[in-house]
Amino acid sequence: MEESLGDLMASATAIVSLVAALCYWLVYATRAEKGLLGAGVKALSTAGLALALLLLPLGGWFWLIPLGLALGALGDLFLALGGVQRFLAGVAAFGLGHLAYAGGLLLRSGDLGFDGFSGGEVAALVGLFGLLASTEVWLAPRTGELRQPVRAYVALIGVMGAAAVLIPAYPGQGVLRLGAALFVLSDLMLALQLFVVKDAVTRTRLALALWPAYWAGQALIAVGAMMLWQVKG
Repeated sequence: MEESLGDLMASATAIVSLVAALCYWLVYATRAEKGLLGAGVKALSTAGLALALLLLPLGGWFWLIPLGLALGALGDLFLALGGVQRFLAGVAAFGLGHLAYAGGLLLRSGDLGFDGFSGGEVAALVGLFGLLASTEVWLAPRTGELRQPVRAYVALIGVMGAAAVLIPAYPGQGVLRLGAALFVLSDLMLALQLFVVKDAVTRTRLALALWPAYWAGQALIAVGAMMLWQVKG
């Protein structure tokens, strides 16, 4: 009965998170100034996912996944509030969130047993690190005084992406990898929007595209982690 109640509460919380994500996308995503309400709605959309996972009776290192989501919610709040100092705080929160994800995934993968590298996984790692290395050409020169924090963040998201590639072939693997890929894609679009693209119309389109990719990525990481931790290792 307790487990059923916990599952029900987790599902209800996840629905609230989805509604908040849709509200943010439809109302606030393209606004230059989000305001306190917009920032709160944005943070709620990810914090709800973290709370939903915490309501599930999964042990071990699973707590690192909702921690990553909670840090993402904090990063969402800081970025939505605007300003250089809040941007840096947001980057720091997201970077720590990536470390939490990577730590949780690597520890769980170690519990289940790493299963080596396939050709596709090697290609994925080469492609990931090639993309991240390319930011030294098209992104870093445009970030000014933010260059070092942005470089550090790029490295941390690379660690998270690599941890997703290393997940062994168990239920949840594909969902987690898709979630990580969407997260990387959303960060790529955000970098373009903030530092590279100047055209207002293109920036608006990027804002509309990156939010669904980001939130879906976070949600898929949550679902995939839940599946992976339910495996009998």
